[in-house]
Amino acid sequence: MKMTIRNLAATALALFTCAVATPGQAEWRRAESPNFVVYSRGSESALRRYVRNLEIYDYLLRARMGLPLDRPASRKLPIYLVASRSGLVDIHPSTGPHVAGTYFPTGEDIFAAAIQDSEQDFLLHEYFHHFSFQIGATSTYPGWLVEGLAEYFMTAEIRPESVAVGGYNEGRVAALFGATWIPLEDLLTKRPGEVRRGGHAETYYPLAWLLTHWFMSDDARRQQLAAYIRDLETGGHPVEAMQRATGLSLSDLRRELRGYRRLNITTYRADFPQPEITVTRLPRSADDLLLIGQRLKVGVEEDKRDETAQLVRRLAARHPDDPFAMLQLGHAELHFGDPEAGEAVLTRLLELEPRNVEALQLMASRYLRLAEEDIDQDIAHLVRAQGYLARAYQADPNQYYTLQMLARTREVAPDYPTENDLLTWDLAFSIAPQLPSIRLGYAHALLAAGEFDTAVPILAPLANASHGGGAAESATQLLERAYARQTTPGELALEMASDPADLGEGPDDAADPPAGGS
Repeated sequence: MKMTIRNLAATALALFTCAVATPGQAEWRRAESPNFVVYSRGSESALRRYVRNLEIYDYLLRARMGLPLDRPASRKLPIYLVASRSGLVDIHPSTGPHVAGTYFPTGEDIFAAAIQDSEQDFLLHEYFHHFSFQIGATSTYPGWLVEGLAEYFMTAEIRPESVAVGGYNEGRVAALFGATWIPLEDLLTKRPGEVRRGGHAETYYPLAWLLTHWFMSDDARRQQLAAYIRDLETGGHPVEAMQRATGLSLSDLRRELRGYRRLNITTYRADFPQPEITVTRLPRSADDLLLIGQRLKVGVEEDKRDETAQLVRRLAARHPDDPFAMLQLGHAELHFGDPEAGEAVLTRLLELEPRNVEALQLMASRYLRLAEEDIDQDIAHLVRAQGYLARAYQADPNQYYTLQMLARTREVAPDYPTENDLLTWDLAFSIAPQLPSIRLGYAHALLAAGEFDTAVPILAPLANASHGGGAAESATQLLERAYARQTTPGELALEMASDPADLGEGPDDAADPPAGGS
């Protein structure tokens, strides 16, 4: 029986209605594997199959990129499967009407959310980006190729014993036949965000996929693609490098792509992993607060903050003395309601669970914020924050948010950055290279320490990021300083790290159809 990641989602939804919660337990289940943590209200068997398919996809990417097959990610990616768009709205109220899922690389968490009865092309697309940033595999690639590879691999048909790669997304193909193509020169030289609607931006992703598929479907053309990448890495102009690699002018290449119809499907058969998957039931409070809790991490618009705090108060009141409910209430009060009430709730929670990492992180964030607001007492507040962070690190040393905040508490020190500061940033970066604020904070510290050559590979992928926004601009400026071997002002790191919206840290929606991308 064919079981792809697409029909697996539909199976999960069909079995969803059979799930019966026992007293004290939610309908929500949590499945943990070597590379993923997946939350679902479907059946346990469907959830296990879904997670295994994700592990197979991860295995395929590792195999194709020549990476170790038995080395799990430094941080597992959480994925929240919801039954309908309303679940996405619970997490991100501004979710568009046709969005099937969203990737959230935010300061407090890096996770994805998806409607479980829709095709999962976009989820695989976003995971390719997440994976690539984690390993730095595409850091020197141009924007069109990064997106093209994500589009190429997202259509993978995953079966228990094989994976077929090389298919197509119907929405993308329809766009190729139904719209005027973006000029190839723009495709090769611009990032998606730089292409305006008047420039036929709707064909950027479809054409990036088509050109990538054209290269990947033939051994000789794959060699040409490798030559093109090497040419760019040595400073070649994107258009001239393409012409040298293929031996075709852009007009000839366009004609080749117009006539390209044969989509070669490559089927990979291997001893795919049988990962250990642990499934647990969440407490009853998760039914009310799991998705809302993720909203608190994503952030809430200014005019919705009081409303959000009131919602969490009402929902948490249904679960008195429940630690999960207390965590969400403390978070909501701290950031969107009454900070003193939030601190009191979290203090009580830490009396019950002294090693609750999220509660410790939230308390640290409370005192980091006070340090920014109360300059006269900033050192005392920073010391309090460091105390909570030390406890959080002792409880779990692999939390990037803990490490990032530890580094931030040191940015105002006269001897910053010390060797230990750089090590702290490096550890945070190794766990969460997807976060612009971590890349920029680390790079700033490296420049301040005169480690210019080390800063360059940290900054280059962000400067080249397809949807980098303000973060890409900041990375480009710092990269120019690195090449010029110039240090940076000491105040810049705190300013950059404290404004995630300007750094491009936020939701990346994907519409269905066609499958979206980032």
